[in-house]
Amino acid sequence: MAAKGERLDLLGPSADAARAGVIAFALFLPLVGFLTAVNGRNELYLTTRWPLLFSLVGAIVAVRFLWAFTVAGRLRQRRERPVAAPSSARTFARRWFVPFAVGFVIAYPVIVLLTAGTGGALKWIDNFGIQILIYVMLGWGLNIVVGLAGLLDLGYVAFYAVGAYSYALLAKNFGFTFWMLLPLAGILSSFWGILLGFPVLRLRGDYLAIVTLAFGEIIRLIIINWVDLTNGYAGITSIPRPSFFGLPFNAEDNGFDAFFGLEFSPLHRVIFLYYVILALAFVTAFVTVRLRRLPVGRAWEALREDEIACRSLGINTTNTKLTAFAMGAMFAGFAGSFFAARQGFISPESFTFLESATILSIVVLGGMGSQIGVAVAAIVMIGGTEITRELDFLKAIFGPTFDPTQYRMLLFGLGMVLIMIWRPRGLISTRAPSVFLKERKRISADLVKEGHG
Repeated sequence: MAAKGERLDLLGPSADAARAGVIAFALFLPLVGFLTAVNGRNELYLTTRWPLLFSLVGAIVAVRFLWAFTVAGRLRQRRERPVAAPSSARTFARRWFVPFAVGFVIAYPVIVLLTAGTGGALKWIDNFGIQILIYVMLGWGLNIVVGLAGLLDLGYVAFYAVGAYSYALLAKNFGFTFWMLLPLAGILSSFWGILLGFPVLRLRGDYLAIVTLAFGEIIRLIIINWVDLTNGYAGITSIPRPSFFGLPFNAEDNGFDAFFGLEFSPLHRVIFLYYVILALAFVTAFVTVRLRRLPVGRAWEALREDEIACRSLGINTTNTKLTAFAMGAMFAGFAGSFFAARQGFISPESFTFLESATILSIVVLGGMGSQIGVAVAAIVMIGGTEITRELDFLKAIFGPTFDPTQYRMLLFGLGMVLIMIWRPRGLISTRAPSVFLKERKRISADLVKEGHG
């Protein structure tokens, strides 16, 4: 709001919004305004979607105007203010947010059953709960490499694939159970993480990112072309599912439901898988927090801040980098083995570069080094993309050919841009110090590399 006697400055925000509208129209015209379709004679013809195009451009102009008029100035003033002590409300939220979140995710299946019933609970527990927890676990694993050690890894999906294919091949060909192969998949992925770490010991920044990206593509191409082992593009089917202490989740007499006298329902297996991945995510978070407080964790953070200073203090940077790659890869292997057991089918299409980019985006948007931020970013990104499947009512507004799922990546990119403008260091930019003298103190973001200390 302008002070008394001052004129509202509408020219600047209006010009900014107009520029945003012109850019949005130029970008969305070929992507949204025109649509190719096939008629009954199998001929390709061009149609237009002007209402949808102008709705998107108008929304962008309005949001940009409101942003420039109300939010931008406040953000500029907030950056110039010194770091203030946290308020009592913020302190209360920080203290009780984690216990509340833990209690909520434990009770989530019960809450869904009470609200959506047995018919709708399957979708909300499987497509939302389990899917989000898989990416939370992957984000926490990559957070060790990128957030704590500062090593940019664009091929993280390779370790995810190693864990998935290790479980699928060994379970199908040798009859090993899920609980036997879960630690083995993590060990094998950790071994590949060490193999990746050796060639990149002297690399940093963009060069490291290029090598890790190449490693991820090499693993994917091996999976595609080693047909005798991986079955190539056809993938691996009929992967054994995990059991509850030897009780399979089927309708037979020796199944889980028959043993406990329950009516057979696929919901029981989904709830069991939910708590399995929840336990794995808790183990990942606990181990990461404990490691961060150990000397190896402090060495990771020292490596992230300044590798030269890290060496001058006598820290073995070789071992520090290798342990970061190995630990991050191990948790990806755990998640990959669970993914294969949950799906019952895997193929190379599940382990493309887009998966690595998604996991890295979760870490960056959540706040590199922040466990809570990564979890919140995974919920927003993965849950948000899944929510678009439930927006069929928009067809009544934009026409029967409108498919909301086609705009998931567009919304995802828009969200990334907004977060980078609003919170350039991620959703959670504060860091709890690994060690402290007498009391914890917040450190200005200007003095550390990854947000407040």
